[in-house]
Amino acid sequence: MTKMTLTLGSRLSPSARIIFNRHRSLIIQPILIFALAFVLWFFVSRATLDQIEAVTINWAFISQAIKDHLILSFASAAIILSIAIPGGILLTRPRAKMFTPLVLIIANIGQAFPAAGVLIIAGIAFGFGKPIAIFSFAAFGLLPILRNTIVGLQEIDPFVVESARGMGMTARQALRRIELPLAVPVILAGVRTTLILTVGVATLGVFVNGGGLGTLIIPGLKLNRDLVLVTGGILTIIVAFTMDWLARAAEELLRPRGI
Repeated sequence: MTKMTLTLGSRLSPSARIIFNRHRSLIIQPILIFALAFVLWFFVSRATLDQIEAVTINWAFISQAIKDHLILSFASAAIILSIAIPGGILLTRPRAKMFTPLVLIIANIGQAFPAAGVLIIAGIAFGFGKPIAIFSFAAFGLLPILRNTIVGLQEIDPFVVESARGMGMTARQALRRIELPLAVPVILAGVRTTLILTVGVATLGVFVNGGGLGTLIIPGLKLNRDLVLVTGGILTIIVAFTMDWLARAAEELLRPRGI
């Protein structure tokens, strides 16, 4: 596939070749996702399932597990985005800069706790179900976007912002038109990291009755059913790759021209 891709790229015009090389991973990644899904389907459809395996390896169970996993991942990511990006912007403003080190320390401490431990303690304290899992995962994945938002805004040349203010822009206009567009690549890199992180930890939702693909992985481990375990693991990889591809596509779409 790599040789074929290089051959295709060499036949394009110089301008088209630049675009192709920049977006090559966006083209190849969906192909790999579909190939991985096909290989999984091929082996599972030809496997002889025992009574225990048949309970989990069926379309109804798997589709519900994927649906629950996406709900856990997207809902926790949405909470993280709604808190981390505004919080990161606020912590780069002159009046709040003094609090930045303290907030980052707290966020680092939160991510240092084992996700399973945070989840189980939250479940015991507040009950079980999807809401507890979602908020626990949100607390665990807050740091990457918060840190990248702060770093992305801090790395902007101050003279660029001062020039915008000198042209008559208000602080809000300079933030909206200059700072945020320039910080988009760094912020979206944090979004990608958070999406992959939430997909991974969402497998732990099974411990608090939150569902997800952990309902395949954990029984596969406990009952020594390799086919169930591998199915859950590969489906998690497929979901993670898909989320990563969507984030990469958004990053390319929102990236300002010339960056």
